[in-house]
Amino acid sequence: MSAGLLFSFVIGYFVLLLIVAWYTSRNSNNDSFFIGNRNSNWMLVSFGMIGTSLSGVTFVSVPGDVGTNNFAYFQLVLGYFVGYFVVAFVLLPLYYKLNLKSIYTFLEKRFGVAAHKSGAFFFILSRTVGATARLYLVINILQIFILDSMGVPFWVTSIVIILMILLYTFEGGVKTIIYTDTLQTSGMLIGLVACILAVVAALNTDLGGVYESITANGYNQIFNFDGNSSQNFFKQFIGGMFITITMTGLDQEMMQKNISVKTLGNSQKNMVTLSFVLVVVNFLFLFLGGVLYVYAQANGISATGDDLFPTVALGGAFSATIGVVFIIAIISALFPSVDGAITSLTSSYCIDILDLNKKYTDEKAKKKRRLRVHLTFAVIFFLMALLFKYIDDKNIIQFIIKFAGITYGPLLGLFAFGILTKRSINPKMVWPAVITGPVLTVILDMICNPAYYEGKLKVKLPFDALSASIFNGYKIGPELILINGVLTFLCLLVISKKGGEENSLKNIIAKEIA
Repeated sequence: MSAGLLFSFVIGYFVLLLIVAWYTSRNSNNDSFFIGNRNSNWMLVSFGMIGTSLSGVTFVSVPGDVGTNNFAYFQLVLGYFVGYFVVAFVLLPLYYKLNLKSIYTFLEKRFGVAAHKSGAFFFILSRTVGATARLYLVINILQIFILDSMGVPFWVTSIVIILMILLYTFEGGVKTIIYTDTLQTSGMLIGLVACILAVVAALNTDLGGVYESITANGYNQIFNFDGNSSQNFFKQFIGGMFITITMTGLDQEMMQKNISVKTLGNSQKNMVTLSFVLVVVNFLFLFLGGVLYVYAQANGISATGDDLFPTVALGGAFSATIGVVFIIAIISALFPSVDGAITSLTSSYCIDILDLNKKYTDEKAKKKRRLRVHLTFAVIFFLMALLFKYIDDKNIIQFIIKFAGITYGPLLGLFAFGILTKRSINPKMVWPAVITGPVLTVILDMICNPAYYEGKLKVKLPFDALSASIFNGYKIGPELILINGVLTFLCLLVISKKGGEENSLKNIIAKEIA
């Protein structure tokens, strides 16, 4: 298949995005960029958020992970499902009652400036690393299968892709990406179904026949009740639930789109609809993984993990059509997760760190500063993509889950403490408390999972004996985020005191309504 042909489809797809962006960003302003003028259609938001929630990592890493963990990822998905209902009926009502543009301003209303800044910091850190990990994965696929043969270096590819995303988010922000995400989610889902059907046909069987092969190989095994395993059902389910609560409900990118919907009721419809759709879509990705491994086994393909899907789709065994479908689908999966990330990071930094709405009254001055921040995050994304190329992690999804557990835990602890207690905290001790929680979590995880960190750090850690003697071989899985949240909560409890009723959640809501 011609690399030039594939590249021409990439360019054509991008031109289509630019047309949509131009149309939707006309007469846009700062409110359009930050919250879409609170006039977004909930059905478009819900459909577009499928792409944002999944990303190119899901498209490549979830099928690739089947060879190692079978369908165990679905345990996490079941936890996601429950988590969306918590977001819909606990967190969204709070955000709408307080009329928030950035969800982290709740922390300032409840605890003061230090809590606000720390919450925004952990979001910016986590979303920057997570989004650039997703970005790297797709850029690397385009590099290996298209641009290497054209003599284009990785750094040039990274710059071009980031500039593409920058161009269509620069003006419209949330108002634009509501529409572009809808287009891109369509491309991703069509590509997913088309690739499943193409590989099944190549195996000279039907869906029922290929599922029998998946079953015979044990790939469809979902549930694991080994208490020491990181894939244990309860760890995965609880971890999945809290991953959704934090990575969706406490994440400015995801909530920025939800609170752009005019009414709370419609925003809740969006979240509930999304929860059901994602269960089905994630199962299809796992099914695709099973199909791909059956195909690889039948055709002597040795690729595994993140390399499997692109190797099968672009390796020459299929028609050029499937290669084009795969490339369009994976770009469609990439852009919603990265365009929203750059937009939300810009919004959070401007509102939460720079206090843009407090320091500037002139809309032109606000816009000028916002555009500078937007460009700065684009540069950071480029540098982080180069860093991931140097690290060359072969299983990005496991890294993202691990890193999210470490960086979103403080957000879970802060919001839980603010919602569940009436206590006030010492503002001077906020930063030590929210840093201590993650540090203790990492140490605990190193003791329980020394092999993971040894592989990343390339050093031998003296924790094997401790893991066996103290924790009896217990392996921490996705529940890491809950452990981190609890430890942060306890650290906040230590620096808290009774009183401060005027800043209790009840009184904050009462003031806003008044």
